[in-house]
Amino acid sequence: MIRALEPRDRDHWQALYRGYQAFYGHDRAPEFYDKAFARLMSGDARDFQGLVYDDGGLLGLVHYVFHPNLWRDEGVCYLQDLFTSDQARGRGVGRALIRGVYDAADAAGVPNVYWLTAEDNYAGRMLYDRVGQKSPFIRYNRPL
Repeated sequence: MIRALEPRDRDHWQALYRGYQAFYGHDRAPEFYDKAFARLMSGDARDFQGLVYDDGGLLGLVHYVFHPNLWRDEGVCYLQDLFTSDQARGRGVGRALIRGVYDAADAAGVPNVYWLTAEDNYAGRMLYDRVGQKSPFIRYNRPL
């Protein structure tokens, strides 16, 4: 049920990714989705990769990227986006997508996987507390 994102998934992927963006309060122009999907389809191992949960229809997506790290010679994997459709919530779809990233990271010899979430994403954090270890770090952003 977990597989790599494919060109034929474009419309369903965009519907899910639009839902993810809306969850975080973003209303993106169509060009945003065009660029994101092109990057996911580029085949460039240094750029973002995508997995989907396909149960006869796409129920969820995850995007991840491998990048260098001065503390780890093998690098690290950043899980950037994880989203499931409303009907998939509580059915193990999110957990399976995270497992898919873990498997991809293990296959690449990059066992360290990390991600961020909003403090008020309580439903997501209930899952993350079961499949990951909460970091003591606090994130800061440059003011723009």
